[in-house]
Amino acid sequence: MIKQTTVHEINELLETGGECQVIDVREFSEFNSERIAEAQLMPLSNFEKHADEIDHSKPVYLMCRSGNRAKTAADKLAAKGFTDIHVIQGGMTAWAGADLPIIRGGSKVWSLERQVRFTAGLIVLAGVLLSVFVSPYFIVLSGFVGAGLMFSGVTDTCGMGMILARMPWNRAPLTCEAPARAK
Repeated sequence: MIKQTTVHEINELLETGGECQVIDVREFSEFNSERIAEAQLMPLSNFEKHADEIDHSKPVYLMCRSGNRAKTAADKLAAKGFTDIHVIQGGMTAWAGADLPIIRGGSKVWSLERQVRFTAGLIVLAGVLLSVFVSPYFIVLSGFVGAGLMFSGVTDTCGMGMILARMPWNRAPLTCEAPARAK
């Protein structure tokens, strides 16, 4: 059964030394820019290949930016037989909004969302400029990106984000050790 947990509930559990494992399913660049101390990185893009590394005997708390990717990961764990699964409501956005402790990294890599916005804008601009100066048929490029963004909004998935997540600058080790929480 998949349960919803607030950031305050998981923070209290971590502060009291409760038995759990926090799995962050965001991509490396997001995790490296900010994370909670106890979280292990297991990006959703590689999640199924590495989900067996998660301990079945401990409750699993899933974290992402807003909660959507964590829900997807929870469904995948439930299909693998995990029974004590918790999705952290609101993810890192809620954690930061509640002013809870965050480790900030020195990552120079933009967040995946920012990379998608930049890339989409660049392709649309290129399509418009090419349609003006080279051939009017290049406007199809801008239309393709617009259709992709609409599809992304309707389905809450992002093909461009999935492609960008696989780029070399967004790649790193699949898991990171979680340091002990400072008392």
